Amino acid sequence: MRKSILTLLLLAVISLSPALAAETVVMETSLGSITLELDNVKAPASVANFLAYADAGFYDGTIFHRVIPNFMIQGGGYTVDLKQKPTQPPVKNEAANGLKNLRGTIAMARTRVVDSATSQFFINHKDNPALDHRAPTPDAFGYAVFGKVVKGLEVVDKIAAVQTRPVNALFQDMPVETVVIKSVRRVK
Repeated sequence: MRKSILTLLLLAVISLSPALAAETVVMETSLGSITLELDNVKAPASVANFLAYADAGFYDGTIFHRVIPNFMIQGGGYTVDLKQKPTQPPVKNEAANGLKNLRGTIAMARTRVVDSATSQFFINHKDNPALDHRAPTPDAFGYAVFGKVVKGLEVVDKIAAVQTRPVNALFQDMPVETVVIKSVRRVK
């Protein structure tokens, strides 16, 4: 009897493992919906950080402020009127987690400081191996991938295809027509 209860518990844990390993969110944009599967196992700090911002409604009304076709689309930090939103402290860079910056993956945006990522993220428009972790040095540490697009890659392509222009020194690849992130919500 005791062995069968342990076996049932083990089977229950195994069946729940995929649910624990991934969290799904839908990002509603002015150009369509993007469904993302976030990897809680390989990037727990990055996923927790992203979900905290999403759950707080932080991303609602932010924009994709940097769009470079055949590279990536970046957003999650600025409002429509180009005001930077206040953020929580930076998250530890998890770029050494084994996940690669492949087409359709989502990664934490950061400055040249390795552990500087806060709310901003980017979605890779193509495979970007130069952004992967190569060494524990500032120039080779890489950008932490924490999930992937599972539905709506055509929306990523649509965003990547918008016309851009330089606005000032900070915004060199700003969409001419604003691409708004309406919301980021967990899928129940």
